[in-house]
Amino acid sequence: MEYSRPLVELRREHEPRFGGKSTGLGELMAADIPVPPGFGVSTDAFHAFVMESGLAGTIDAAMARVSADDVDTIMAASQAISEAMRFAPVPDSVQEEMSRRYAMLAEATGSDAPPVAVRSSAVGEDGQDATFAGQQETYLWVRGIDHVCDALRDCWVSLFSAPAISYRARLGPAVAATPAMGVTVQLMVDAAVSGVMFTCNPVSGDPSMVAINASWGLGLAVVGGEVTPDDLLVSKVTREVVRESVHCKEIEYVPDPGGRGVMRVDVPEDRRLERCVDERALAALTDVARRIERYFGCHQDIEWAIARGDDCLFVVQSRPVTAVPKRDKEPTAPTAMSFVMRTFGADRGSL
Repeated sequence: MEYSRPLVELRREHEPRFGGKSTGLGELMAADIPVPPGFGVSTDAFHAFVMESGLAGTIDAAMARVSADDVDTIMAASQAISEAMRFAPVPDSVQEEMSRRYAMLAEATGSDAPPVAVRSSAVGEDGQDATFAGQQETYLWVRGIDHVCDALRDCWVSLFSAPAISYRARLGPAVAATPAMGVTVQLMVDAAVSGVMFTCNPVSGDPSMVAINASWGLGLAVVGGEVTPDDLLVSKVTREVVRESVHCKEIEYVPDPGGRGVMRVDVPEDRRLERCVDERALAALTDVARRIERYFGCHQDIEWAIARGDDCLFVVQSRPVTAVPKRDKEPTAPTAMSFVMRTFGADRGSL
């Protein structure tokens, strides 16, 4: 059985097996959007893990007691399932395929252990009617096949986090009873700058704007609320900056010198109040935003990163915007970033 496929081969019709994140990246590649290479791990690998480890009974029994309105039953189910899954071995057949795929990435990069992001890709996570953002895990700067397999299992475990169980329970018994998890493994971008952008004004709903949030380094500082990112509004038509708010960005996350994981460092004082994206980067971001929106045919929420050293722009995720206010009800106080955190949670660890 094939447990994985290169991202470049995936399309939306593969979503039931590979999840929204992996298939969305495959679609971006089809649209000639720059995306870091990698592969998607199918739900077949997850099911093999559950069946070969004898976890099906534990999961079924715990989930049968869950009530959408009862926090205690949700927490109990999450704890029971997570404890059982966390120490179960990844099946040999899955490990062998992961080793083969990872070796292909290593050969392409010329590195024995290239750093990758291992990201949950839940089935149905990026639809226009629902979003699982912030509920499943992402692991950054993972090196070596053993660590990749550990991160793969940890992503599967996060399918049964309390927030994930609660959200599925509210969507209905059919969704709650049949969860499935794909996983995305792709090369890391050593980001000098990263952020998110919307192909509309997420506060007012104005479709003629691109709203861009940007901060130094990887996106973890924004996710954790440790910095307030620069906030820019750019016209799709004129490419002019309509509004900008440059904030003090005191910390950033960078690759750990030890080779695995990331570390939090202070931003030099002379860069803290500097705008993260110059005019060239803004033009590239606006162009990519327009191309992605045109390809998918609806407003998009896009995660991006600009590589350190060569200033290459990469897109690491794009999904439909699931909630845009009507233009005649524009609030005056909230910023685009407050909309990001309120609507999409904290699923920005991939940046």
